[in-house]
Amino acid sequence: MTLPFEYQNASLDFERFLVDARDYAGLATTNMAWNMVVGVLHTFRRRLTVKQVVKFSMVLPPVIRSLFLEQWNPDQEVAAFGTEEQLLEEVRSVRPEHNFSPKHAISAVAKALQNRVEQGEFARALAELPPEAAEFWSEHGAG
Repeated sequence: MTLPFEYQNASLDFERFLVDARDYAGLATTNMAWNMVVGVLHTFRRRLTVKQVVKFSMVLPPVIRSLFLEQWNPDQEVAAFGTEEQLLEEVRSVRPEHNFSPKHAISAVAKALQNRVEQGEFARALAELPPEAAEFWSEHGAG
């Protein structure tokens, strides 16, 4: 079997994802987008069970998957989705001195992610999660 395309161009694909997230959020640099992306991915992950985290991660491109799983504590208690304000506060808590996440950070990352995932697989993964999960990633959701 040949090397799968998603692994051949993983870094390039991730760079494009960061650029999209930066642009959708209206940030100046991909460094600024980095903290926002980490915050959004980890905020979402905290709302899933271990089994749900693993299943959801399987539909993410390799580098985004790696970032989604980075520093994960599977023993951490599952958090409630809460309000948009609570979710945004958690997103902004990642490296707060360097976090410039705008009010629409979650929807900006959601749009960027939609450009990088296979839509059918992503929809099927979300269908197996609580209804709030689909809302989190919708363009009209928490953002």
